[in-house]
Amino acid sequence: MKSKFLPFLILFIFNLGFAQEADSVALISEIQLDAYRKPAKLITSTKSVGIAGKNFLSQNASDRLLESVNLLPGSKMEERSPGSYRFSIRGSTLRAPFGVRNVKIYLDDFSLTDASGNTYLNSLDPEIIGEIEIYKGPEGGDFGNSTGGTALLKTKNIEEKNLGILGGSYQRYKGKLHYSEKLNNHFFTIYSSFESSDSYRNQAALERKFLFLKDQFTYAKNNEVKTILFFSDLHYETPGGLTLDQLNENPRQSRPKTKTLRSAEDQNAGIYNKMIFAGVSHLLNFNENFSHFVAVQGNYNDFRNPFITNYEKRFENNMSLRTHLNFEKKYKSSFYQTRIGFEGGTAKGMIRNFDNNFGVPSNPQNFDDLRTKSGFLFLSQKAEFGNQLFLDFSGSFHFNKYQWTRIFPNAENGSKKFQNEFLPNFGISYVFPKGISLRAKFSKGNSTPTTEEIRSSVQEINSDLLPEFGWNKEIGLRKQWGKFLYTEINLFDFRLKNAIVRRENEKGQEFFVNAGETVQKGLEFILETKKFKTNTPFLTGMKMYFSGNFFDFTFKNYQKNSIDFTGNQLTGVPSTSLQSLLNLELFQLLKIDILHFYNSSTPLNDANSVIAKPSFVGNISVAYPLKLNIFEGEIKLNIQNMYNTNYSLGYDINAFGNRYYNPAAKRNFMIGMNFRFP
Repeated sequence: MKSKFLPFLILFIFNLGFAQEADSVALISEIQLDAYRKPAKLITSTKSVGIAGKNFLSQNASDRLLESVNLLPGSKMEERSPGSYRFSIRGSTLRAPFGVRNVKIYLDDFSLTDASGNTYLNSLDPEIIGEIEIYKGPEGGDFGNSTGGTALLKTKNIEEKNLGILGGSYQRYKGKLHYSEKLNNHFFTIYSSFESSDSYRNQAALERKFLFLKDQFTYAKNNEVKTILFFSDLHYETPGGLTLDQLNENPRQSRPKTKTLRSAEDQNAGIYNKMIFAGVSHLLNFNENFSHFVAVQGNYNDFRNPFITNYEKRFENNMSLRTHLNFEKKYKSSFYQTRIGFEGGTAKGMIRNFDNNFGVPSNPQNFDDLRTKSGFLFLSQKAEFGNQLFLDFSGSFHFNKYQWTRIFPNAENGSKKFQNEFLPNFGISYVFPKGISLRAKFSKGNSTPTTEEIRSSVQEINSDLLPEFGWNKEIGLRKQWGKFLYTEINLFDFRLKNAIVRRENEKGQEFFVNAGETVQKGLEFILETKKFKTNTPFLTGMKMYFSGNFFDFTFKNYQKNSIDFTGNQLTGVPSTSLQSLLNLELFQLLKIDILHFYNSSTPLNDANSVIAKPSFVGNISVAYPLKLNIFEGEIKLNIQNMYNTNYSLGYDINAFGNRYYNPAAKRNFMIGMNFRFP
């Protein structure tokens, strides 16, 4: 495997030999973070944060955020089949068979994560996103009770008038229209898209219709009302996991039938999810020191899942509120900011399970109604002294309760209230001369079970499932080397108790248990250059990014029946991940981006008796500008998995019957044209 690290090393050494471009983009350490509604430079932040801007986001396939997220150390997005996302920060997918759990996600001012802790991230078209900030580790003092972390998705906020079309392998197609313009005190955005694909495997097709509307109304200086509305109609088929023998026989097949169960194709296995989301926020500045923010939102989901053993219908209503008062005071050599606020919501789900008769619901199995109420009060204090010392202290008080009513086959009801939790967070950062900053962070995280874990596909209410919680300690060093190079390194130690782990029964139905403790130690690093300008007519520009993480994640005090798993590597988490991005500009016109992703071997069950092989995957894209009288734009070619690697973008961990494998597409391509109008 040593030879597979060679491309990373060559790209780094090759890149350092070029002169710096004097007027290139701002230094990486100068990137502005906005988690506190007061922009602050990355190099001053007390938090461990990853930033995906335009350069990273342009690397994504049209239907996902996977590439941009996976370029950030400690962050991992998986896709068992097209449309079936998993998103983790520092190994937090241990409990997520699909979807996003244990990571809090916001879209601009609004929480995409519902009151139960579930997020339908795959309902979004990634092309509305202009920047992502990922805060790693517990951020309960400001953003709620997740032990994984928080992601802030910022929608594009620039004027655009464009349309685009894309086609590619496996009958992939996408058409999109984007209109954004500032009119008086309003900034309007309208975005619409349609995409479809047959995909690499059988029973893995995807189709998504998406409409997004946004209005930002600035009615006075620094006072604004923001409104967003989106509708998503998503359908993707689920081919199911394969055994190793089935994978070797035919990686494109879906899960075949057995003596007792029908195949994924027979049952038309898949997900149908229609979602409508609306939110309004208001920022009011009373004066230069005091302001108030409030955001109100609601969404409705019509979710249907024909599965091998049942047909589930889920109808969900969600409402939430976030509000806080802000006080800021700036002195000659210091700055203070205080926020006190509340975030809370309710989630109501009507869940109906039927027999699945070749993709059609038939006889009823179980009917349940679940309602979740959750929220937290928070106090956040930020202080700066002499542009050198930066302090963050925050604390929040959390509550969570759920109720259930079983309607069929037997009438019963119940409720459970989890213990209220206080979650503190303390961070400090000191900026030394010559562009060096040293930071430390200490925080507590807590994550209650989601609705899908309390009432999983075994269709039983698991009232014994407890929240997981733990303390995180970390230190970090950031260094800006002159005007051309930025480096960062983070060390962390997270101790999680009552870890929630996914299991499967013989029918492939999932359930969840608390599995003792985990010890999660890790190192993350980033190395990135500015854009370099060369003096040759052929290669006119170049930029390089290299990052990675080394994890030592193990179980502690974890015993299943008579088997002790203490000391085993955490399931589904590779110990080493490395990634690189090389941007090349030729003839001042042609842009070439080369990506590489390496993941070490991955344990697929808690016993560590099944290990997935390491993978090394490369992508390349080439973009050429188009300029005519009536429009300008570009034509872009993407080749994914250019080395034709056999690998999975997401495994089924702890899968019954050894059905762990979800093979990803072999070498494939996309070609698209984007037209921008004046």
